[in-house]
Amino acid sequence: MKRSQDRILTTHVGSLARPKPLLDQLRAAANGGEPEAQTLAATVKTTVAETVRGQAEAGIDILTDGEMSKSSFIGYIRGRLDGFEVTEPPPGPPPARGGKAERAAFPEYYEQYAKALRAREYAVPFPEPPLVCRGPVRYRPQAVQTDIANLKAALQGVKYEEVFMPAVTPRTQIKNEYYKTDEEFRLAYAEALREEYRTILDAGFLLQIDDPAFATQFGDDPAQPLEQRRRAAEQFAELFNYAVRGLPQDRVRFHSCYGTNIAPRVYEAPLGELVDLLLKVNAGAYSIEACNPRHAADWHVWERVKLPEGRVIIPGFISHTTTLVEHPAWIADMIVSYAGVVGRENLIAGADCGFSSLAMYTPEILPSVVWAKFRSLAEGAALASKRLYG
Repeated sequence: MKRSQDRILTTHVGSLARPKPLLDQLRAAANGGEPEAQTLAATVKTTVAETVRGQAEAGIDILTDGEMSKSSFIGYIRGRLDGFEVTEPPPGPPPARGGKAERAAFPEYYEQYAKALRAREYAVPFPEPPLVCRGPVRYRPQAVQTDIANLKAALQGVKYEEVFMPAVTPRTQIKNEYYKTDEEFRLAYAEALREEYRTILDAGFLLQIDDPAFATQFGDDPAQPLEQRRRAAEQFAELFNYAVRGLPQDRVRFHSCYGTNIAPRVYEAPLGELVDLLLKVNAGAYSIEACNPRHAADWHVWERVKLPEGRVIIPGFISHTTTLVEHPAWIADMIVSYAGVVGRENLIAGADCGFSSLAMYTPEILPSVVWAKFRSLAEGAALASKRLYG
């Protein structure tokens, strides 16, 4: 992947709010047949083109499709992998966000937050019914091939440095009722997703693998022994490395964060508690939270931890948890701070997380605010580049 050799490059994490016409089509396709699916395909293609142009016009260098074709995690899996069935009715209200200690410390806040989630309108049912593995896990490439074709078409005539495509983590909590052991199931699942990873890379795009749980598990339950949490992270790193073995490490980005919840977030683990485990993940770049005020001082970690040779970090300098648009001068200051400890060429300016992981009609951060954040990120990177490169 390109490095910030001459100036600080900009990117983001991937998901962006889907416009109402696309949400309407996602809903219709979920309940309809072939005609609705064809209309959805055309709408997705048009929306991807608009989204790509919007990123470039806002000053983002490393672009993506905004995940316009992906309505949900469950939809993602059912659309790309065989072997899964829905065997239970949809669950009740949306699950509580935040870890146990967080919810216990701020019960009134989380009660209000849960009500707000329930009141929102979604293009597909939320939460969705859980999946169960009932057969051999096999990959179907049609969906990613369509995503690739749409993104390539959208890039025509657009100025950019590179392009990335997000993909789901090889970690899964889906119940196994087919394989002899859960370990056998996990490896089969990772092996199937490996085909998607390879297809994205073969298309000439950077691959980004998203796994928020890598970081959130450290703060979900402080009563859990730290060694147990660390072992879980090590096991994930082993699974991740199995899934990407033989693939070009320098074209793989790994994103982890502390979730999408807009909340006090007091019990999140500092980067220093997990950075050694993060670096065990065989990726060329690490996308991490840095704009979140609970982690704005995490850049000091890199004063004592050396970023391995050839690796890049993508700290977030704009946040998905506030409508406040970060000032370019502040962004520039943070970029310069990071560049001072990891080296300017090893740094790309990014976002803390995606801005619409769910297909909802009223996203928590409105699109007009997101585009303003992107412009501020680009302006901040330009200010920092003047200071760092002269």
